Amino acid sequence: MNSDKIISTKSNLQVLYEDNHIIVVNKRPGDIVQGDKTGDKPLSEVVKSYLKEKYNKPGNVYLGVVHRLDRPTSGIVLFSKTSKALPRLNKLFQQKDARKTYWAVVKNPPPKNEDTLVHFMKRNPKQNKSYAHIKEVPDSKKAILDYRIIKELDNYYLLEIDLHTGRHHQIRSQLSSIGCPVKGDLKYGFDRSTKDASIHLHARELKFTHPVKKEEVHIIASPPSDAIWDACKD
Repeated sequence: MNSDKIISTKSNLQVLYEDNHIIVVNKRPGDIVQGDKTGDKPLSEVVKSYLKEKYNKPGNVYLGVVHRLDRPTSGIVLFSKTSKALPRLNKLFQQKDARKTYWAVVKNPPPKNEDTLVHFMKRNPKQNKSYAHIKEVPDSKKAILDYRIIKELDNYYLLEIDLHTGRHHQIRSQLSSIGCPVKGDLKYGFDRSTKDASIHLHARELKFTHPVKKEEVHIIASPPSDAIWDACKD
């Protein structure tokens, strides 16, 4: 990861929502949600440090990881602050009761202004890559998303995406399969990377029922600030 990448720390953490049971943060591209072989400090540990300092907590801080985002993407990540809330949140995501909306910037216009994409995803762990097949293949999983063009920029298109399944690299692979790789995503066919190795894919909105209060929670996260994202926000 590029050394000039801004990553989250306990002092610059972008907290979007917090109560006694959950905390929602706006992940920067470059943050890893959970620890991996790189040994880099994951966002989960950053959030623990933030909570420990904010509430002057002695000992270990409990934090449950509910879902993940790919490292080069940005946007909403939800964590559980209590062991009571975690299994309820896990169930919400497993049963598709959490509604996730993404923004993606692509260079090529998609075949239609809006469409539903259905593929069968097969993951290649050695490549850390998933392939989108039109027909079912052995060990594949069905993947569904809706997309629509919501803005045309000078050289790019901003797509809004509603995700119906949560497969590995799903949006990146499915968009690539229709000739619309995400800006900066070399792994899925974009022609050049960004300076900081990020890609222009952002978890924009999350709607879910609060695991304890039973009220609807609706979170919106601004994308990172750069020339392209800023043009999308205008």
